[in-house]
Amino acid sequence: MTKAVAMAAPDGASEVELVQAIVRRDAHAFEVLMRRHNRLLYRTARGILRDDHEAEDCVQETYLQAYRSMRSFRAQSRLSTWLVRIVINQALERLRRHKREDGNVALDNVVDLEKHVDAMSALTSEPERPDFAASRLEVRRLLESRIDRLPDAFRTVFILRALEELSVEETAICLDIPEATVRTRYFRARGLLRESIARDIDLAVEEAFSFDGARCDRIVAAVLERSGCRPLDDAPS
Repeated sequence: MTKAVAMAAPDGASEVELVQAIVRRDAHAFEVLMRRHNRLLYRTARGILRDDHEAEDCVQETYLQAYRSMRSFRAQSRLSTWLVRIVINQALERLRRHKREDGNVALDNVVDLEKHVDAMSALTSEPERPDFAASRLEVRRLLESRIDRLPDAFRTVFILRALEELSVEETAICLDIPEATVRTRYFRARGLLRESIARDIDLAVEEAFSFDGARCDRIVAAVLERSGCRPLDDAPS
């Protein structure tokens, strides 16, 4: 076994061990770090950029910057918090570079949601039948589309708090805002999502079990045939 392999950080290594190994240019340790934080960083970038491919590129740039700066990491904060701060800066820089918003881009510019989240969890626990898979996909798409429509500041807070389950304190550190602001934005984000989803449900209720067109014609024809009652045009003279 080579020395490099012998020094490789195990999958269960602590943050300090990972950082030390990455500083030694341990590729396996770097892979472990990325797999641990991929979802958190992708969701954060996706929440700001609202574009899958841009978010992926942003996460890659974040890891590259982190790799180059790993020696400067200090354990005063969690490694995940440090990485989130980097990915947020990367995402905001992309917004400026592509001029998708004003040059002064900033994060300070919210039917019950829990029931829909619970519904997603319930669907996930069901057997993987096509109908359940399709339902879960539709619920997920609905939530994702409505989260995308939240204002930037609310959307980022909601993703970190609700999806990644960061604490108020951790979210405040990541976004460099007061904890009270995190609470306010999260509350408003939830309120906006409730209203948006409620409107979708109202529209869906109006169209549920529609009874026009072919269904109506089919039932009328079947009943007329079975009853022996014929239209006046067909009645004997």
